Amino acid sequence: MAPQARAAGVVITNPGDATLTQPEPGVHALAVRVYYEDTDFSGFVYHASYLRFMERGRTELLRGLAGDQSDLHRDAAGLHFVVRRMVIDYAKPARMDDLLDVRTWTATMKGASMHLAQEVRRGGEVLVKAEVVVACVRDGRAIRLPDSLRRVLSPERGDREPGSGT
Repeated sequence: MAPQARAAGVVITNPGDATLTQPEPGVHALAVRVYYEDTDFSGFVYHASYLRFMERGRTELLRGLAGDQSDLHRDAAGLHFVVRRMVIDYAKPARMDDLLDVRTWTATMKGASMHLAQEVRRGGEVLVKAEVVVACVRDGRAIRLPDSLRRVLSPERGDREPGSGT
């Protein structure tokens, strides 16, 4: 398991020798190294690889605040999460061997869904931004997010958008 440090209720995950800057309160940071398998023929990160990087960021945010998804599924009688909507803005490319910083935070909570914001950075430079709507589902139907998850994932717990100063 990757070493983790807890800060303001958020886990910072550092795989191997990766070093991240301290994220703002309520923002999860995940270091991701770009490998050959993540790139296309030009040596740039293939667009779909960012989806995997951001999925890992969302999973680690949830793991750090609420535990493993497999435990949630078992303990909450089959509860799981599905991506309902995703809007992505690819601003700049990453390349093989880059160390990326995937930032994830809760933007808003609704009845059966949460709206997450994500950024993939290299150093202080934002390469990719995404808005993600994740629905809480059981037996193929949307269900209200359990109060226990709502408490730990709520943006009111101290989240703020990176760089916003608010």
